[in-house]
Formats: sequence, structure tokens, C-alpha cells
Amino acid sequence: MAERDQEWQGLCCRAAKKRLPVLRWLPKYSLQWLQLDFVAGLTVGLTVVPQALAYAAVAGLPVQYGLYSSFMGCFVYCFLGTSKDVTLGPTAIMSLLVSSYAFHDPTYAILLAFLSGCIQLAMGLLHLGFLLDFISYPVIKGFTSAAAVTIGFNQVKTLLGLQNIPRQFVLQVYYTFRRIGETRIWDAILGVFCLIFLVGLQQMKKGIPRIHQMERLYVRASHLIVWTATTARNALVVLFAGLVAYSFQVTGFQPFTLTGATPQGLPPFQPPMFSKVTPNGTISFQEMVQAMGAGLAVVPLMGLLETVAIAKAFASQHNYQIDPNQELLAMGFTNLLGSFVLSYPVTGSFGRTALNAQTGVCTPAGGLITGALVLLSLAYLTSLFYYIPKAALAAVIICAVAPMFDAKIFHTLWQVKRLDLVPLCVTFLLCFWEVQYGIIAGVLVSGILLLYPLARPQIKVLEHEALFIQPASGLYFPAIEFLRDTVQKQALSEPRLRSVILDCTHVSSIDYTVVLGLSELLHEFQRRRLSLAFVGLQSHVLQVLLAADLEGFYNFPSLKDAEKSIEEELCNASDILFNDGSESILPTSGIIQ
Repeated sequence: MAERDQEWQGLCCRAAKKRLPVLRWLPKYSLQWLQLDFVAGLTVGLTVVPQALAYAAVAGLPVQYGLYSSFMGCFVYCFLGTSKDVTLGPTAIMSLLVSSYAFHDPTYAILLAFLSGCIQLAMGLLHLGFLLDFISYPVIKGFTSAAAVTIGFNQVKTLLGLQNIPRQFVLQVYYTFRRIGETRIWDAILGVFCLIFLVGLQQMKKGIPRIHQMERLYVRASHLIVWTATTARNALVVLFAGLVAYSFQVTGFQPFTLTGATPQGLPPFQPPMFSKVTPNGTISFQEMVQAMGAGLAVVPLMGLLETVAIAKAFASQHNYQIDPNQELLAMGFTNLLGSFVLSYPVTGSFGRTALNAQTGVCTPAGGLITGALVLLSLAYLTSLFYYIPKAALAAVIICAVAPMFDAKIFHTLWQVKRLDLVPLCVTFLLCFWEVQYGIIAGVLVSGILLLYPLARPQIKVLEHEALFIQPASGLYFPAIEFLRDTVQKQALSEPRLRSVILDCTHVSSIDYTVVLGLSELLHEFQRRRLSLAFVGLQSHVLQVLLAADLEGFYNFPSLKDAEKSIEEELCNASDILFNDGSESILPTSGIIQ
């Protein structure tokens, strides 16, 4: 009984550690880990605050919703996540999707987060993470590159201080260039200066050399100052721009377009609204769901894809394992609980995750520091956000999304496999029209390219005494008509009719449609007094064909045996026809050894 109790306790402990990964690292937590996690969490927090304000603008929502979306993932992922590096929060891609499906309405955005969380939780519990494998790399690259162009150009109008520009990409490009003469010169000067400053600090960070702990104190202090300045460059730019705007405000002249008033304080903890009251009446839950349409599939899937891809990349780089289905649960709970604090859908951020890893984070506990910093900003600093120029936030976004555009991928695919350029280009181009159309079209094109070899397998045809035909891959129902057409064209077309040896060495499985097609082919050969012999059938495939009891079916263990049997049958048939003109008698089915 005691052994059984211990075994049961062991099972419960393993199950708890699987569903609560925090139990794996918390008992081993040390003071050294705390120091590294604190620095990493603080560094990421200084990055996420200005980015959150900027990404809310991309989503078409008031800036405070970016901060509302930035802290729940930090706390949830600490307990449920399986990667030490990943940070969850608003991202450029997810903000673009929210802009497309939430119609710039916070009520729709919050409900979308709730429903996305429910869908992701269900997928995690049902272990459906494998569905992400059907989205190919060219489709992902096409989408992210198009998103980078869309988001980046969307900020040009803000950078130039242009007003009332349509959000549809093609119209946006047209009207931006048409109304370029209405540029607010002060916004443009500040925006361009912020861009130059950000790019300069970014390049400076790449050139910072590593220093040894034995270096002199002033060398290490200088290195720390430069590293901190380049790492927290977004916060520095926003702070600098805010101080400039405030200085002008004091003098009574304000040349910049400002962010404006931001509600102070933490968001209320309450369930999302499942209906919306408008001056024209109440929009029901069903109508809201119908309006979001494809977004209920696109948003959860793209969120999971982005998070799992980032987690796998950093797990491979730092030599640890992640659990994709547990990541699904972490994402689901983050979005579900986030909707109770007015969050829109979030996902893993590649930029902030890379920063987290570079800073030396040891456990997901670094997210607790990041989340606390966001909450402090909401509680005490929102009054200062009033003076942040929109042009500065636009510069932050442009610098954040620029690396997402991968121009090299087009050349790489041209060199490696040019056919993969088709789903890449289809996704890239259609995403400028509608995001969902680009993703769906890219997945469909990738599926067609995947299925085409199944429907049109390569078939080797060799001339022997009989015709030798060998499919180069398996036989599935889309391929049977192609195989029949090939056999009939090669062996049953006038003026020369020939028997056929069908080599099935590469056929690992067949279905009922293939069995019917082979039955009709055997009947056609019998009608013409020819032989169709099978060679190299695997045992389980042979059992299926024997169970079907096909008339005229017989299998040979080798090509030599099949050729010998067909030669004998041809000789016998010639003798019989010469003597009395009667038909040859062949076995109806069986195995010839």
C-alpha cells in the first residue's frame, strides 16, 4: 500500500510539474538568478512601455490599451511558460491583426482577446499544436514582410503629421503622396531626428565589444552606461521627445502633435462586454462574432505561431526544451485573463525576447519585474504621456518593424527552390489587400504544392519484353487516374499492345479508390487478352489487394519471375490461338512464388 501511495504521489508530482512549469525551477532558485532576472526584467520593461504606447496606435486604439495589454502575459507566463526567454505582450503583427478585425473599437478588441484565449486553451487541451505545421515558412515570411511594409508605411503619415489618411494600404499610399504638401514641418523634423537617433544607437550596440570582469572599474562603468543607453534607446528617445514638447508647452507654443490625455490608474478587473450599445441600438454577441469573422481563426493561430516559433528558436540556441502544447495553454490563459483587464490579443515578441536573452535572464521570473514596471507606469506616469509627440512613437515603430522585412528570402528561395516563391509572393501581395486573404491564399497554395506530387507522382517507364512501369512514390486516390492514363497510353494504345509489369516497391499504402482503379485496369487488360503483373508489393498492401479479391490479380516476388511468366503466357496463348483459336486460361487471382 505504501509503495502504491508513493507511486501515486510521483505521478501527481510529474503531472503538476508538467502543467505548472514554475515548479521545476522555483525550488532551485538562487540569489544569483534573482540579480540577473531583475536586470533583465527592468531592461525589457524600459523597452515595452514605449513600444506598448506605439503599438496601441497601430491597433487603432487609445494608447493606454497598449499598457493594459503588457502586464498580464508577464505574470501568467512566469507560472505556465516553458521558455526562460519568451516575453508576452503587444507586438507589431498582432496589433496589425487587431486593427483589421476589431475595427479600432476597444470593445471588439477585448472580446477578440477573450475568444482567442478560449480557442487557444481548447487547442492546448486537445493537443492541436501540430496544426501550426501546415503553415509553411514561405507563407510566414510573406506575411511578416508584408506586415512590416504595411505597419511601417502606416506610420509615415504620423511622422509627417498628416491627418485623415485612409487606413487601407493602397489608398494610404496614394493619399500620403498626394497630400505630402500638408506635412507639418516640426513633426517631420522631430520624427526624422528620432529615427536617426534610434538607428545610430542600434548600430552602436552592435559594435559594443565584450569586456572581461578583470577590466578596471571605470572601463566597466563606461561599458555599462553605453550598453544601457543603447538597450533602452526607445525609452530614451520617447523621454527626449517628451521633454522637447514640454519645453515648447511651457513657452505657450506647441508645434508637435501630442499623444494627449491618458487615463491614469490601473484598469478595472471585469469580464469583457458580450454586446455593445450604440446610438442605433444594441449589437448582440452573435453579430459581434460574425463581424470579426475570419479573425477568430487568424488571430489565435498567428499568435501561437509567433510565440512557438520564437520559443523554439531560443530553446535551440540556449539548449533547453519547450512544450508546444503547454505554450498553447500559457497563451490561452494570458489572453483569457487579459481580456478581464482590458487587454487586446497578445503574443510573443521577438525583439523583447532577444533582449531578455541577451541580458542574461535565467528564469521566467524576469517577467514579474517587467509586469511590475508596467503597472507602476499605469499608476503614476500616465500624466506624463500627454507630452509624448506622436512622431516619436512613429519612429519607434518604424525601427521595430524594419528588421521584419526580409529581402534576402526572395533570393534564397530563388537559389534553393523557386517553386516556394509562389506561396511567398501570393501571401506577400494579397496581405496588402486583406491580411486574412493573404494568409489563407498562401496556405492554400502551399497545400496545393504539397498535394500535387501525390496526384501526379513521377512514373518510370522502361522497355522490356513487357512494359515495366514503376511509380516513384506512394499511390493515393488522387493519383490513380493519372496512373491509369499512363498505363493505357503506354500499353493499351494502338497499334502495339503490350503486357505490363507494375513495380509497387515504393507503394507503402493504398486506399479503396486505388483498389477500384486497379480493378478496372485489370479488367481492361483481360478484355484485351494481356497481362498486368504486380511486383514488389509490401505485405500489408498485398493483404489489402487479396482481401479485395480482384479478378486477374497475381503478384510475383521478383521482376525476373514476372517476365518469365508473361513470356510463357504469350507462348501458350500463341500456340492455343494457332491450334484452335480458343482463349488462354489464366489464374483469376493469387500469389505466384
